[in-house]
Amino acid sequence: MRMSKLLLKTLREAPSEAELASHRLLLRAGLVSPLAAGLYCFTPVGWRVIQKIEGIIREEMDRSGAQEVHLPALHPIEVWEQSGRDQAMGSTLFRLVDRKERGFALGPTHEEVVSILASRTIQSYRDLPVTLYQIQTKFRDEQRPRGGLIRLREFTMKDAYSFDTGWETLDASYDAAFNAYHRIFARAGVPVVPVAADSGAIGGKDSQEFIFLTEDGEDSVLICPGCGYAANAEKASFTRSPAIPAEPLPMEKVHTPGQKTIADLAAFLRVDPRQTNKAVFYRIDGKPVFVSIRGDLDVNEVKLKNVLKATDVEPMDDATVRAAGLVAGSASAVGLKGMRIVADTSAVEAVNLVAGANEPDYHYLNTNHGRDWQADVVADIALARGGDACATCGTPLEVRRGIEMGHVFKLGTMYSEKMGVYYLDENGERQPAVMGCYGIGVERILAAAIEANHDDNGIIWPTEVAPYDVHVVVLNLEQDAVAAATGQLEAALGDARLSVLVDDRADSAGIKFKDADLLGMPVRLTVSPRALEKGGVELRQRRTGETEIVPLERLVERVRALLGR
Repeated sequence: MRMSKLLLKTLREAPSEAELASHRLLLRAGLVSPLAAGLYCFTPVGWRVIQKIEGIIREEMDRSGAQEVHLPALHPIEVWEQSGRDQAMGSTLFRLVDRKERGFALGPTHEEVVSILASRTIQSYRDLPVTLYQIQTKFRDEQRPRGGLIRLREFTMKDAYSFDTGWETLDASYDAAFNAYHRIFARAGVPVVPVAADSGAIGGKDSQEFIFLTEDGEDSVLICPGCGYAANAEKASFTRSPAIPAEPLPMEKVHTPGQKTIADLAAFLRVDPRQTNKAVFYRIDGKPVFVSIRGDLDVNEVKLKNVLKATDVEPMDDATVRAAGLVAGSASAVGLKGMRIVADTSAVEAVNLVAGANEPDYHYLNTNHGRDWQADVVADIALARGGDACATCGTPLEVRRGIEMGHVFKLGTMYSEKMGVYYLDENGERQPAVMGCYGIGVERILAAAIEANHDDNGIIWPTEVAPYDVHVVVLNLEQDAVAAATGQLEAALGDARLSVLVDDRADSAGIKFKDADLLGMPVRLTVSPRALEKGGVELRQRRTGETEIVPLERLVERVRALLGR
């Protein structure tokens, strides 16, 4: 492709709203163009990268034994009602009504639809195991699209679904997908760390995320440098510091003027924060919930949501707190009525905790669960933080930021039972298929490949996802020798099945070289009078910056060697 004919506009500076390096470079290199929040148009160069990524995904999924299908993106709402996820997805689900007033949804994922397909095609244990995958557009009404291609409202996902006769064979299907993901990310030039994860609205038994570690990531990951344990903050387990041992003492009301925070209260009363009981207020599925947790800990809202099997969890605002009769800074479950009380195990196991007296500027000393207050639900709802002890080996956990690149789930039978995916076993008994699901965000791979592979001058594409193998910069094309060498070079590279971008524009050498670095093809070849006088074409490796003069007759061999072809 000659750049004089290519639909491409590069920018010297990225728009101010671009936060991540990948977002800035995507816009500067002209790979994408924004349409609205979370919606992007792909230009020809950007789309070539997407196609390369999809090609890698297809190769590795096919290699794993999965079979490709294509499922509708438009779903009858009854499908989502059947699984119950019309409520679980909440406002994330795009809904619409057709001309006959029938309800539909734009698919954010396809567990329900693929289950319907499987229910019509799987009959016997002989039909299993089978894994189906597609590369399909997804729609999610994200509240805060961000990071360029990181969080979109319309995006492309490779989603796969396995169907097995039992948990043992599911493990094999899961491992096949897990290993395929490792190969996909390695080929795309994206380093990832598998971490234990919460299953969220997808549901299921176990799940793992593949995280690209970067300080600009939106996810927090807890990693143990001692034993290698890794989990996202929503899922991470840890060992709490022990409660302070004591014999229960009588409850006592004390004046605590102006003490609103745990830190201030502990300092004022000269007690350890572990000796306090923190009150946190939530609206959960529209109803007020009082949460009690030891003062040195924080609430994990995902754990709380899972424990209550809730859809929406949000902290109460000040007006709602007042309307509920709660006293911010001095609240506790002591004497509380008319509100569900959820307690972390830490607040139940500890003795003689300081807690609010439900009166401004007053607290109780020596409150004890079971004697002075009673929780309706007791569970582990504490958030793991950096410095907390690893539950496996006791080493302090480290917090890292990252971007979720892929997610694999062991779903079990929750969808097969609801959507009717049954098979007849060896004894002729009807059994639900055991399912797994496996997702990768295609646009996120593109963004992460840039995040992991760039410098101050632009993108440095990994060879397998580069839009073109070779970027040819032509200087003084009007000279016969340069024109002849360029034609010869194009033909030789094309015959070798190498993709080539030729900069034949009538711009200065400086502009052409800057654009070549910005666009980031693995190999740059410069055809110029000076290089030809030296006996060939100048070859420059984008990643290392190394240059050499290579004779035309040896050029294809040299380029293929650098590209690993």
